[in-house]
Amino acid sequence: MSVDVAVVREANDEAVEAFARLLPQLSSRADPLDLAAVRSLLSADASTVLMARVEGEVVGMLTLVLFPLPSGLRARIEDVVVDEAARGLGVGGALTEEALRLAEAAGARTVDLTSRPSRVAANRLYERLGFEARESRLYRFVL
Repeated sequence: MSVDVAVVREANDEAVEAFARLLPQLSSRADPLDLAAVRSLLSADASTVLMARVEGEVVGMLTLVLFPLPSGLRARIEDVVVDEAARGLGVGGALTEEALRLAEAAGARTVDLTSRPSRVAANRLYERLGFEARESRLYRFVL
């Protein structure tokens, strides 16, 4: 079974449905995205949304964020989610590898991501792909 990964270029009903189905599997606090919100996300210069399909059905997504800093172009992988029914099929790996390819092609110096310790399979995947855990603390200020 092959996994096809592509950049989402058009805000349409399929994209809205995919976000509505997948985002709650990532976070119980995720607000639903309507067509206008998806359009806004896809038109942001810094964000690239990737969707993965297996047998034509959207089964995963990832957002790659590229941002210039004085120390060089950096990238972050955010909001990686694979449908529960498609886990173990290589979807997360295919999404992440494509994001890494796009980041490298854009000239990014590094690609960062965060993952909760409870996501054991995801953390194993990231380490297998070459990500290294950093000695760092993540601070968040909620507005």
